[in-house]
Amino acid sequence: MSVPRGTMKKDFDIIVVGAGHAGCEAALAGARLGLETLLVSLRIDRVAAMSCNPAIGGLGKSQIVREIDALGGEMGRAADFAAIQFRRLNASRGPAVRARRVQCDVDLYHRYMLSVLQDCQNLTLLESSVESLAGSARGLSGVVLAGGQRLQTSAVVLTTGTFLAGKMHVGLESTAGGRLGEAPAQGLSDSLRQWGFAVGRLKTGTPARLAADTVQIEGLEVHEPDAQRLCFSHDLPAPDRQQVNCYQTRTNADTHRIIHSALDRSPLFAGVIQGQGPRYCPSIEDKVVRFAERSGHQLMLEPTSLAGDVYYPNGISTSLPKDVQREFIHSIAGLEQARIIDYGYAIEYDFVSPNQIRACTETRRMPGLFLAGQINGTSGYEEAAGQGLLAGINAAARVQGRDPLILGREQAYIGVMMDDLVTRGVTEPYRMFSSRAEFRLLLREDNAADRLGRVAEQVGLVSAKFLAVRTAKQDEVAEIRQRLASLRAPMDKRGRTPTLEKLLRRPQISIGDLAPDLGKDFGRDALEQAEVAVKYAGYIERQKKEAHKLAKLENRKIPADLDYELLSGLSRELAGKLSKIRPRTFAQAMRVEGMTPAAVMVLSIWLKKQASVPRGTNGVK
Repeated sequence: MSVPRGTMKKDFDIIVVGAGHAGCEAALAGARLGLETLLVSLRIDRVAAMSCNPAIGGLGKSQIVREIDALGGEMGRAADFAAIQFRRLNASRGPAVRARRVQCDVDLYHRYMLSVLQDCQNLTLLESSVESLAGSARGLSGVVLAGGQRLQTSAVVLTTGTFLAGKMHVGLESTAGGRLGEAPAQGLSDSLRQWGFAVGRLKTGTPARLAADTVQIEGLEVHEPDAQRLCFSHDLPAPDRQQVNCYQTRTNADTHRIIHSALDRSPLFAGVIQGQGPRYCPSIEDKVVRFAERSGHQLMLEPTSLAGDVYYPNGISTSLPKDVQREFIHSIAGLEQARIIDYGYAIEYDFVSPNQIRACTETRRMPGLFLAGQINGTSGYEEAAGQGLLAGINAAARVQGRDPLILGREQAYIGVMMDDLVTRGVTEPYRMFSSRAEFRLLLREDNAADRLGRVAEQVGLVSAKFLAVRTAKQDEVAEIRQRLASLRAPMDKRGRTPTLEKLLRRPQISIGDLAPDLGKDFGRDALEQAEVAVKYAGYIERQKKEAHKLAKLENRKIPADLDYELLSGLSRELAGKLSKIRPRTFAQAMRVEGMTPAAVMVLSIWLKKQASVPRGTNGVK
């Protein structure tokens, strides 16, 4: 429910600040776990806004969305509901790198999520801003709203996106803002600094939006939706909604000439922008400079709604002046007459260095304060939502006196992300890639519900219906595998009658080729899981053994108060880094940048001796 500020109650179990993708997941998780939760947003009519590209999922990201759904989050359902184009990426490649991606109607996505928030029990929505944090050395006690009203709480989740001291750049002109048409959050950054947090500056950007009826799509490469709609949700069918096309075009030598001639007016190259931008999603001006040898760069025209009246030109993010944007856009095939609805811009914003948080998203400096999303230095809707869900679960756990949920690298992409943030920090906006996960064959998008099933039951966010669907799918996979092992193919030229399982191990044969012989119309996810289990049995077993080794190392806990400065054999620089990061386990310490084999040995020997050292001595002699 939404309430006017004058009737706001003074106490909440959890307060979530910011209603983007991270904030929505955090607030829903806290409320659904029975906690009185407040979600504070500058504008309620902009909750779950898709500020950049109108899509969910993709390479290295769809796994996170499936994990969110498996744990009881909402992003997958919202994406399926608003989907106007379903696509499977890397369909012909190995299972570890296959990914779902959906184009969304941005208004449908927002309306769906707003409706879910408004209908959620224990959840209150407030349109206001949080100016500062209240607390003491013992921990956080509340927040102060604009106007001075103080609200008491046991836990706060900050999901501020690009709003912390946000500044937008178009050419050499800069304006304060969290995103187009919205004011920034100014006071909270100062409050975080006053509480001793190290705050840095990052940058991201977005392209212009184009009126679709002024774009010439004839002659452009068409990207049609898949005939079969692969959903993110594990237990809901795909909506019967009309699907749309996307269109591909490219920049050219003329485009690059125009951009090069205006670099002196680019805030990126003129030194106006100080924040570090994303290396893997650079602006078009950055691309033409860094990759000068290329004659063109691909861009995808993506509809932002079912109406198809606006295109998002994915691939030409820019902060160049408006006149330059018009000129270079009009130099691109199909866009010669394109009318710009909104111009592209870059945005700088504050973030909190993530090595100040634990893998549960709670800050070490201020117990009870949780951070999720771009405030931790990440980019992307999916990364933010995964952190938000984890933060909401753990904020509730703190209030209820339960142990926090920490996902391991061998369990989930969300676990990989959190471990990367905590142990390595960020120097640029963090983006998830499948290459970051060393156990990616185990962490596929098709098996998210299975590998997180026990965790989901313990957390308590998933419904009985979901559990029943998951059990039915497990039974389905088991039945497929049993039939593959027992059914035999017709006799071959050598007089052999191999089982279907042995046939499936052959590279040129897929389970689709054998589906008629299986005798039942099994679901696509179940068939895929069974095929992967058969074809990649050796690789999967090898990764399971490696994951087991890692799990054993994760069980070697490091005391939170260990004085690394007194460990003989560690360099002063490394001791300082370990003291700052405070790795939770031996395995996590091994992943800290700068850990040498000698340093690993020093810490390992100390841990082995720890059991024989009287408690309270910190193990240092």
